[in-house]
Amino acid sequence: MLMGFDFCCSEFKKYGIVINSEQYEKFDKYAGFLVKYNENVNLTSITEPQQILTKHFIDSVLITKYIDFPLNSTVIDVGTGAGFPSVPIKIIRPDLKITLLDSLAKRIKFLNELCNILDIDAELIHGRAEDFGKMPEYREKFDFSCARAVANLSVLSEYCIPFVKKDGEFIAMKGPNENPDDSIKAIMLLGGKIGNVFDYFVDGDKRKVISIRKISQTPTNYPRNSSQIKKKTL
Repeated sequence: MLMGFDFCCSEFKKYGIVINSEQYEKFDKYAGFLVKYNENVNLTSITEPQQILTKHFIDSVLITKYIDFPLNSTVIDVGTGAGFPSVPIKIIRPDLKITLLDSLAKRIKFLNELCNILDIDAELIHGRAEDFGKMPEYREKFDFSCARAVANLSVLSEYCIPFVKKDGEFIAMKGPNENPDDSIKAIMLLGGKIGNVFDYFVDGDKRKVISIRKISQTPTNYPRNSSQIKKKTL
């Protein structure tokens, strides 16, 4: 599905990332299965091999250049969709313990089959972040939460920060127009503090990674239910 091993290695290397043949094989299988599955279930509008490589795989694993994930860290990917960014990160960093959360059963079915094909160990959760973020077995249990979504940072923070342990991090992958300062109030209410903000380019597109450090427990009244979140952002 993807172009050959040497080409993919050179593409990753442009961004300072080195992959081996085993990792390439997993990315290749991932791309092929994604495109085939996407014929019947809408998972992504990106189906051209070069764009899958750069806009999905490389964009996802670039997080590891900007964020320090200690060995064996726990990561929950909130609204993971077709597995981005956590499954590509897991291919690069197999030591990480990942949890994939999505509200659509068809995506969880895809991810279950994908993880079997790639021989990847992951916990899959079918449900809403605002529900699972209140459950004792998931609330403040992860070293990191991450999300690659179009919702503004205030909304994403309410969904994602409750999952993170004190001193952990929420990692938001955003477009170039997101201004973290607009969400300072919401982040503080949820027990977070804006850390580093990294601007970078992938295939000519400007991207942004925002790190939010969890400095105190999230108040028990957050996250609110979905209708409250949609009605009024923090």
